[in-house]
Formats: sequence, C-alpha cells, structure tokens
Amino acid sequence: MKFSALFLSAALLLSGCSMSNTAKGGLIGGAGGGALGALIGQLAGKGKGAAIGAAIGTAVGAGAGVLIGNRMDKAKAAAEKIAAAQAEMLTADNGMKYVRVTFDSGILFGTGEATLSTQAKEALNQFAATVLNENKDMDVAIIGYTDNVGWKNCNKAQSQEKNRQLSQKRAQAVYNYCLAQGATTDQIKTVDGLGESNPVADNATKEGQAANRRVEVYLYASPEMIEAANAQAQ
Repeated sequence: MKFSALFLSAALLLSGCSMSNTAKGGLIGGAGGGALGALIGQLAGKGKGAAIGAAIGTAVGAGAGVLIGNRMDKAKAAAEKIAAAQAEMLTADNGMKYVRVTFDSGILFGTGEATLSTQAKEALNQFAATVLNENKDMDVAIIGYTDNVGWKNCNKAQSQEKNRQLSQKRAQAVYNYCLAQGATTDQIKTVDGLGESNPVADNATKEGQAANRRVEVYLYASPEMIEAANAQAQ
C-alpha cells in the first residue's frame, strides 16, 4: 500500500510538470516497472476498459519507458493535425502513457444515424494514414458514446438501450472504415458502444449533449511494442 501510494503521488506530480511525455515515460518506467495489466483499465469506466489491457503483462524498464513515451508523443502530434479530431495524452493508473483521440459524432454522423459523413471519411482517411498505419505495433480501442436524449415512444430503459446500440453501430462504422484504409483486425483490439455512460459534459444543455455524442479512439502500447522497446533499451 505504501509503494502504491508513493507511486501514485509521483505519477500525479509528474503529470503536472512541464517536462515532455518522453521524459515522463523514463521516470515512471524507472520508478514503477511492473505489470501492465491495468494499462487501460480506466479508459471506458465501469470496468469495461479492464478487458482492453487484460492481456498486457510485460514489465517495462526505464529505457523502454522513454521509447514508448516518445512514440506516444509522435502519435499524438500526428492526430492533432486532423481538423476533426482532438488528441490528448493520458496516464494510466500504473503511470504508462496512452493517447485518446476524440471525434465529435456531430461531425461523423447525422442525428440518430450511424452512416459516416463525407467530412468524417476525410478525417478518418487522414487518421488511418498518419496514425494507425504508421503505428502498427500500437493496440487500438474504439469506443462510441451518445447523449442521454430519449427516443420517441420509448421509456427510459428502452431509450438507454437504443442509445447503446447506436453508439455500438457508430463505433463499428469507424472500425470498418479504418479497416478499409489499411488498419488491421490484429491492431484494433476493442470496438464497443457504451451509450449514455461516462458523459464528459452536462446533458442538461445542448452544448453538453453535443460533447457527449462522440467516438473515442485509444492508442496504447501492445505487448509486442513493449517487448521491442525493452530489447532496444538493453
């Protein structure tokens, strides 16, 4: 417990510093090492994300942490150049860095629809070419969300289920299009729709509802990437 508290404090302290994620990766890797089973454990909330990182159990040393941090920095920078995307660097509970790329569903889809717009295809073309296809050794998760607006002639439970199904179809549409642009089924590990859960804004406002209608794509180190980084760092 003392070690966990100390490591968490160090990770929080580092996240507030101005140093690059590459530098952070080295310090976190050196301090923590250990298993990566919980790498993406918190990404989708309510335990959903735990399965995404469940297969990752390789230890990461300080040198490998630097290399992985550098790769995540570059992936984030590439995603930031896409006009319809917002890229963020996040830190998992164990200190490992991963990237979240958010696409606004208002850009990707029409209201209540799961068919990609022309603008969405242009954005995903660029995303696949400059991010996914350039980082084949990163694992990927695609998660869809909706607002909590109900459906006509449906009660609350029925609307929640319809929203979950819609979010799943939207995530699947992004997945299918990325595959058509060169991504692989081995690379994209998870495609899920979580409906109204995990809102990022207040559903009581139109602006909040718009923010909650989104598709998130997560990029995180695969076991192969970790193994290669460990070997290179030796």
